[in-house]
Amino acid sequence: MTCKIREILKDTAPHISFEIFPPKTEAGYDSVASAAEQIAALKPSFISVTYGAGGGTSKNTVKIASHIKDMGVTSLAHLTCVSSTKEEVRHVIEELKREGIENILALRGDRPKDAQFPLPDQYRYASELIEDIKAQGDFCIGAACYPEGHVESEHKKDDIANLKMKVDCGVDFLTTQMFFDNNILYNFLYRIREKGITVPVLPGIMPITNAKQMKRTLELSGTALPQRFIAILDRFGEDPGAMKQAGIAYATEQIIDLIANGVSHIHVYSMNKPDVAEAIMSRLSEIVKV
Repeated sequence: MTCKIREILKDTAPHISFEIFPPKTEAGYDSVASAAEQIAALKPSFISVTYGAGGGTSKNTVKIASHIKDMGVTSLAHLTCVSSTKEEVRHVIEELKREGIENILALRGDRPKDAQFPLPDQYRYASELIEDIKAQGDFCIGAACYPEGHVESEHKKDDIANLKMKVDCGVDFLTTQMFFDNNILYNFLYRIREKGITVPVLPGIMPITNAKQMKRTLELSGTALPQRFIAILDRFGEDPGAMKQAGIAYATEQIIDLIANGVSHIHVYSMNKPDVAEAIMSRLSEIVKV
């Protein structure tokens, strides 16, 4: 039975959720649907579906999220607003409502380099999107947060102040950008709780299964790497099988440490890789009961 994620987050038992991305074309739909079905079979607490820049995959985001819901698994649809008009975004929200999708992750997205941005009918901040979602229906709303600070914020205190404003607009939970050192998350949680941000925070864990993926990840996020993970890349980066195994092991160790320290709900950026999702769940079989 599917439900609002804020209800799932009331449970103190360990929960794992996963993420997939929709196909850019209809030709790729079947393979993504198959991946979603295999991940749904693992009985995660929910599966999130990403949303392409400019709404390029918006149709398939709704379609995949609906397919997941129909399999009896709670789905979370991403909604990125920065490259879309407010009218386009409102149309997507209405689609989600028609399909019975109750959970939306509200994201601003990367600002385009176009000097004319924003146009009069475009969003400037995620907080504006959150207000529109709340006005259009009874959704559970999630938002993003950045334990190492948003790349556009020079000072972490400013980033947290902006996060507080966003949460106050009606956010039910937060999901973090990926990180590879759990102490970064623990310090972040201390700082935001001190500033009055009390909504649940789901750590975002990315299993790195190949060295090229790691390079792209760092370019996009600016995430810092602890020395022990750099050693793994240096030792296994040229051996795809070994790197995959080591990356899954490292991500699993992060999850175990988080659960041991009282963080019950963890989001895994497994993307369209059912084998990675299955490997993590099998290693947690006595820790996360499904």
